Amino acid sequence: MKNLNRVHLNALHAAEVIGRTGTLKAAAQELGVTPGAVSQHLIKLEKQLGHQLFERQAAGLRPTPFGAALLPELHEGFSQLEHALTMARGRGDGILTLSVAPNFAAKWLVPRLARFSRLHPGVSVRVEATSTLVDLDASDIDLAIRVGDGEYTDVRTEFLAPQEVFPVCAPSLAEALKVPADLKTAWILRDVNSVIPWQFWLDQFDMREEELPQGYAFTDGALCLEAAIAGQGVMLAWRFLAEDAIAAGQLVAPFEGCTATGLSYWLLSSKRRRPGLPVRAFSEWLKNEIAGSFAPPSASAG
Repeated sequence: MKNLNRVHLNALHAAEVIGRTGTLKAAAQELGVTPGAVSQHLIKLEKQLGHQLFERQAAGLRPTPFGAALLPELHEGFSQLEHALTMARGRGDGILTLSVAPNFAAKWLVPRLARFSRLHPGVSVRVEATSTLVDLDASDIDLAIRVGDGEYTDVRTEFLAPQEVFPVCAPSLAEALKVPADLKTAWILRDVNSVIPWQFWLDQFDMREEELPQGYAFTDGALCLEAAIAGQGVMLAWRFLAEDAIAAGQLVAPFEGCTATGLSYWLLSSKRRRPGLPVRAFSEWLKNEIAGSFAPPSASAG
């Protein structure tokens, strides 16, 4: 690390921020200094390195070929420093921070967390319930669970399970649902924000969603599920949302089988961080928990 003694760390940090923000003004705002101070850091750094990092343009600063090669390395280095400082403040060794969609967290993960804690009492889990994409390199998020096609860039991905959908309803409604065509006389619940519409499931039976009655509509899958549990209609659900309600006898799947959407659940983590014990322990537990509970829903009509 002798080379670090030849340059100022603040100057390297300034260059990294300029590379991300594109202007001296934006970099100064992030660093809490004046644009002139940032400019002086950059001038000194370029002199020490013997290379120009940026070309001055009217719209801002554009990396030179040398700068374009150096900046990703600086970003990775400062991300690692940030992670190290996070751990030093007591947020790393025994704490695992997980980013997961709210419905997955509430309806499947949270009811099972006690099992993980019994196996790993020294690990505390902090759940951030959000579907927003996160920067796994720069944030304190250790793991993220997302639904997608698996085409994620610059992150480590592990397959968890396919996403599959199937109708569910209260047991009292299932008596009238012998075949899919019976849905034409049922009260249909809709999650208007779902990326998987009823039509996706109906295609295999040559049915159109327009043939189904209009029931209550919700902007949240968990609310739609509660309406189904209350006997207010039939919902097109997915396994992690409805599994526990089915196991408890609150819901049934009136028709055999389920339909794969082509999407899957993925466990995401940073490629640039070495997985610590909490990450390895939770990843293994999660995959085992999913494998142990992933059985096809059986028809329960009549």
